[in-house]
Amino acid sequence: MDGFSQIPEIPAAARTPLVDALLGIIAAQKDRITAQQNQIARQQAQISQLTEQVQQLRDEIARLKGHKPKPNIPPSALEKNPERKKWVKDSGEPRPGSKKRAKTAGLKISETIYINPTELPPGSWFKDYAEWTVQDLIIETRNTLYRLARHVTPTGECLCGELPPEVSGHFGATLRGFILLLHHQGRATQPAILEMLRDFGVDISAGALNGILTEGKEAFHAEKAEILRVGLEVSGHVNVDDTGARHKGKNGVCTLIGNEWFAWFESTESKSRINFLKLLGAGRSCFAINAAALTYMQEQRLPLAHLAGLAALTDLKLESEETWNAVLAGLGLTGARHVRIATEGALIGGLLGNGFNPDLAIISDDAGQFNVFLHGLCWIHGERTIHKLLGFNDRQRAVLEEARDAIWEFYRELKAYKLSPTAGEKARLEARFDEIFTRRYDCFATLTLGLRRLHKNRAELLLVLERPDVPLHNNTGESAIREYVTIRKISGSTRSDAGRMARDTFTSLKKTCRKLGVSLWSYLKDRLSGKNEIPRLGELIRRRAQLECNSRRLCPDGV
Repeated sequence: MDGFSQIPEIPAAARTPLVDALLGIIAAQKDRITAQQNQIARQQAQISQLTEQVQQLRDEIARLKGHKPKPNIPPSALEKNPERKKWVKDSGEPRPGSKKRAKTAGLKISETIYINPTELPPGSWFKDYAEWTVQDLIIETRNTLYRLARHVTPTGECLCGELPPEVSGHFGATLRGFILLLHHQGRATQPAILEMLRDFGVDISAGALNGILTEGKEAFHAEKAEILRVGLEVSGHVNVDDTGARHKGKNGVCTLIGNEWFAWFESTESKSRINFLKLLGAGRSCFAINAAALTYMQEQRLPLAHLAGLAALTDLKLESEETWNAVLAGLGLTGARHVRIATEGALIGGLLGNGFNPDLAIISDDAGQFNVFLHGLCWIHGERTIHKLLGFNDRQRAVLEEARDAIWEFYRELKAYKLSPTAGEKARLEARFDEIFTRRYDCFATLTLGLRRLHKNRAELLLVLERPDVPLHNNTGESAIREYVTIRKISGSTRSDAGRMARDTFTSLKKTCRKLGVSLWSYLKDRLSGKNEIPRLGELIRRRAQLECNSRRLCPDGV
C-alpha cells in the first residue's frame, strides 16, 4: 500500500487517455490488494479461533483422562537476561548451583604414579604435587589350578588334599556373585550375561550359567525366610500387594509383604485369602481349632451344624493340609464355600496359636484377600473411586472438584494428626470424616454413591486415629512390587521351580539390602565366600526396629 501512496497527483491538464487508463488500472489493483489483505486478516482470525478451540478440546481430553491441562509455562528468566547464562570455566567462580565436595576423599588408592615435567630449566626447584585421581576397573579372568596331592598310607588308604571351603564347583565366588548381581540388580537376561562373560574370556555354558542363578541357593532361601519371620515379629505394620507371575505356562501371583525395613516376595498359584494366611505363617502355618478360629467362622456365617462339629474338636492342631481336608470331609463339610471358611478360620487359629501378633496392621489397596486381623486401607487407592468419576456438565465438574478438595484437605489433616495425636483432634477428625463422606449431591448421584462406599470403610480408613504409627497409604508396597514387575517384563515367566524360588529369594534380598543400606555386591561376595562378616539381614531388621523404637519411644510388641 505504501507504493500506491507515493504516486504523485497528476493535474487534469496533463492527463492523456493513456494516463487515465493507467490510473484506472492502479486503482483496481489497489482495491484488489485491499480485499486480499482483508481476506487474510479474516483467515488469521479464524485460524486463531480454531487454534484456541483445539487447545480447549485437548485440555478437555486431558481432564477426562485424569491428566492436568498443559500449563502455560512462561519463558525462562535466562532468555530475558542472556548475561546470566554466561559462565567461564576458568573464571575461578563456582558454577551456579554447584557445591564443592570432596569427591575422591573416600576412594581407596590402588597405585600412585609420580610424573615429572619433561623439561626443567636450570635453577628450577620442587614446590609440591598436583593430584589427579582416575577411577577405573580391571576386568580380566583369573583361573586357578588346584593340584590336590594324593598319598597312599601303609594300609593302602588313599588320602587327598581338600579344596578350600569357598570353592564351589568350577567357578569362583567373585564370578558367581558377579553373575547374580548382573541378573538381579542389573536386570540382564541370561543370554546377555552369557555373551558378556564369553567376551571377557570366561568359558561357561548356558546350562552352567543357569545353574549358578538357580541351583544350590538353600542358604539364601533360608535367609529370605528369616527376613519375613523377623519382620512380622518386630513390625507394627506391613504393606501388602500382589501382581501376576506366570509359571510353567500357567497364571500365578506374586505376593509382597514388607515395610520400610524389609521386602519379602513369594510366588504361588493362588491369590486367595487362604494363600495369604499361609504366607503369614512364615513357613510355620498350621490348622488349629480354637476360640479365634471359631469366632472367625461364626462371623463368616458358617452353618451352625458345621460350627458345632468343629467346636467339638477344640484344641485340634494339624500340620498337614491333607489331614485337615480329611477331617472336614469326615464332618460332612464338602461345599466349596464352607470348606473355604473353615480353612481360613483354622489358619487364623493356627497363626494366633503360634504367637502371631493380632495387632499387626496390614495396609492394602482393598483387595479382599488381605482383609484379615487389623486391616487398614490406602487413601490413595480409596480416593481413586472419586478420581475416576467424570462430570458431564459444569455443575457436576464443580461439585466433583469440591469433593476431591475436601478429601485431600482431610488427608493433610490426618498427616498432621500423625505427628501430634490428641483425643480432641481425633474426635474432630471422626466428625469431619462423617461430614465429608455422607454429603448428598442431587446433581451428581454417582458421586454421592462413591462417597457412601468409602464411608462404609470408615474403620479401615481411620485406622491411623487409633494407630498413628501406621502409614496412610500403600506406596511402600506399590513401589516394591514394581521391582518384580520390571523383572517379569524383562526376563518373562519362570519355567522351573528352582528358577521361581531364586527369583523370589533374590528379589527379596535385593530390596531388603537396599532398605537397610547394605551393598548387594558386598552382601553377595560375603555370603558366597563363606566369610559371613555382614550380619544376617534378619538381625539387621531387628536392630533397625530397635533404633526406631528408641527414637520414637514407642516399641511394638516383640521387639
